[in-house]
Amino acid sequence: MEKEKNEITTSIQTLGACKLDSHLPYSTWSDNKKIQIFADDEMGERISSANRMVFEAAGPRKKLYFDSSRAKCAIVTCGGLCPGINDVIRAIVMEAHHAYHVPSILGIRYGLEGFIHKYKHRPMELTPESVADIHMFGGTVLGSSRGPQPADEIVDNLERNNVNALFIIGGDGTMKAAMKINEEIRKRNLKISVIGIPKTIDNDINFVPQSFGFETAVFKATEAIECAHTEACGTPNGIGLVKLMGRESGFIAAQATLALKEVNFVLIPEAPFALRGEGGLLPALEQRLKERGHAVIVTAEGAGQHLLEHSGTTDASGNRVLGNIADLLKTEIGGYLKEKGMAHSIKYIDPSYIIRSVPAQAGDKVYCGFLGQYAVHAAMAGRTNMVVAKIQDRYVHLPLELVTQARRKMNIYSDLWRAVLESTGQGMLKGMLPEGAAPEA
Repeated sequence: MEKEKNEITTSIQTLGACKLDSHLPYSTWSDNKKIQIFADDEMGERISSANRMVFEAAGPRKKLYFDSSRAKCAIVTCGGLCPGINDVIRAIVMEAHHAYHVPSILGIRYGLEGFIHKYKHRPMELTPESVADIHMFGGTVLGSSRGPQPADEIVDNLERNNVNALFIIGGDGTMKAAMKINEEIRKRNLKISVIGIPKTIDNDINFVPQSFGFETAVFKATEAIECAHTEACGTPNGIGLVKLMGRESGFIAAQATLALKEVNFVLIPEAPFALRGEGGLLPALEQRLKERGHAVIVTAEGAGQHLLEHSGTTDASGNRVLGNIADLLKTEIGGYLKEKGMAHSIKYIDPSYIIRSVPAQAGDKVYCGFLGQYAVHAAMAGRTNMVVAKIQDRYVHLPLELVTQARRKMNIYSDLWRAVLESTGQGMLKGMLPEGAAPEA
């Protein structure tokens, strides 16, 4: 049957033919199983005119590439913290040990620095006993770091330690580093599997509709919003201001707003707003206070950057250092209401480090367990240069090249953003939809 014009098959690199029998006690396997996804631009980078995509299904294979009883694995966690990292580590270790009888699993300490000799971070041996309880705690038992490290030195370390499979847990920058590591491995003609597990509290990994830890982050964010609402209601013209994580994507702010329904204004990076004049935030806030006597504002950290001065510097991960939107809002709101002769009180809450450091909730724990298990299945079957992801309730293999094309952003023509505008009633604000633009048919 001739392949349809709009069908796109995303192939996954392999280390070679799988010739060894798996001894897993399953009657169903994922060999040659394909998952068809009808994608749209809400999932990430635009997909031109073709939106039917076919992915390799995640899951156990009948035939393996590695003799798992002789294999050696390594796990590394990179970038900022996120609920669920320890759950993913635990799932990988338990699956590799109990299902595949992998004899050795190294935990690389403090991110990619752990591969580089000069930092002198010694790896730790990960066993079922050592990871038994780590899912009860936030953070990462391995530690983490930011910033690039030389791919050749990382691969040198993998060679010295006879590692067959590397599991790398991290965000957009980490997945790009994983691609470079894989390139160096291929250049040397080595047989080392590189499997990524995408991690980002901002939910901004391209083509991954929801990253692990996001559900927990939204729940914790609602607690901060509820506190801001209580504070705002406790004083005349009280204003609760909450800043949430979201450098380039406003998913946490949007979802938390919908979860609680107490937010009157939500500001995200994708919708550049105005402060003054017609459609400005400040006149709208003034009107809200006159009518109701209190207000709650939620802002993503990357919102309003067009209104701020920037130093031009970057952080260790190469991200632009953001201006402080909360400081700007406090100053501008205070000055504007003073001009109007309105006494007021602003209560500011930034729960960012609390949100990212807590243990995962039940839903995220289940998700993390699947990601860890499917990552091990992929590695033992010789897959490489890929990530495991959940798309439309199906677990699939995605090539690293696809998830690193761009950072995923909220489509402000989506049902999600429409629901936010309806919930807050802020549709009159300038910038909530691009001026003079209309959604594509």
